[in-house]
Order: sequence, then structure tokens, then C-alpha cells
Amino acid sequence: MQKPPRNAKEPLISGWLFFRYLAIGGYVGAATVGAAAWWFTISDDGPQVTLYQLSHFLQCAPDNPEFDGLDCHVFESPYPMTMALSVLVTIEMCNALNSLSENQSLLRMPPWENIWLLGAICLSMSLHFLILYVEPLPVIFQITPLDMTQWLMVLKISMPVILLDELLKFMARNYLEFGKQLEKPTSKGCSLSACAEGISWPFVAISLPLVLWIYSTDTNVSAILWP
Repeated sequence: MQKPPRNAKEPLISGWLFFRYLAIGGYVGAATVGAAAWWFTISDDGPQVTLYQLSHFLQCAPDNPEFDGLDCHVFESPYPMTMALSVLVTIEMCNALNSLSENQSLLRMPPWENIWLLGAICLSMSLHFLILYVEPLPVIFQITPLDMTQWLMVLKISMPVILLDELLKFMARNYLEFGKQLEKPTSKGCSLSACAEGISWPFVAISLPLVLWIYSTDTNVSAILWP
């Protein structure tokens, strides 16, 4: 209500908004594929195949020396599909949190600002747990239950989408004209107390220890980038 009506000649999707969709969508795609690749190549309970074997799995055969000693049926395992599906579901729930505001940070607009959205996220995750852990749904959907380590990896892969969107929101607020309307600083700089004004400290107190715990657990996540 504090903004003027949108110009009728403006496109529905601006260049900046298209770039944001492209950046977030690119990460979602890479994370989904990366979750399946993690199970195949790095996971302790996976086959730990090479990237060559994974990218050429259709050539897997007993007489192919590149796949010597490898059971080709491992490429039909439900685990990588389940990892990819779980990352896709979780990352979209993170995107739902990002959508609380187009340009405002979650630090200033915490999730409980929209209790109905939190309820929808809980319901969506409950349905996902239902098809994972309640028989015979895993068989019907051709997936399999995940253990704690695998779920931690799902969270590690999914949560950076929030950081990515926070960076894009920061750029919009501080460097783009339509974003500067959100905050009109009285000076070029700001004191620590002024910058911290409006931050939801209960949200910080809840989320920071949780994030630190998730990323401090060992799931060989660094091996994705540095094998």
C-alpha cells in the first residue's frame, strides 16, 4: 500500500526478476542432480563410483573394463532418486520462506510473520515423510526411507538457496532503484545499532545454532567440490 500502482507498460517479469529466477532455478537444478551424484560417488553407504562411471552408466556391462568389479544393478538403486526428490522438496520449502517478501530479508521478516505459510510447509513435509516411511507408499513411488546422515546431507544441499536469495535481495535493496524504496538511510553509513535495528533476534537465536549444528556434522559434503 506504500508503493504507487505498477506502470501498465512494465513487463510482468523485469530483467532483474528474470535473473533472480534464473539464478535460483539454476541452483535448484544443480542441487537436485548433485544430491543423487553425492550418493553414487561419495556416500559411505553408496557404491562410490567415479564420475566417469556415473556419467557413462548406460555403458555398464560385465565385459567393460571401465566398470570392472562393479554391479551394474547399483544404478537402479532407489536411494539417489530419493535423495534428489527430498532435496527438491526441501529446497522448494526454503524458497517458500524466501517468498515471504520480494526484497526484505528473513532476518527482518521471520517465517512466523505468515503462520499460514508455516502450516503449509509443515503439511508438505509431512506428506513427503508419509510417502517415505509409511508402507506401501515407498514401493509405489519407487523410493526408500533415508537415514539421519542422508537427511543432514539433504539439508546441507538445500539450505544455501536461502543464502543465495538473501544476497540477491541485498543487491536489490541497496543497488537497484526499486529496492532502495524499502530502506531510505539518512546517511551513507550506519552504526552497528542502526544496522541491527529491525532484526528478529529470536529468529537468529533459533536458526544460527541449528545451521551451525547441521554444517558441523560430517557427511563428506566437501568432497563434492574437492574430491
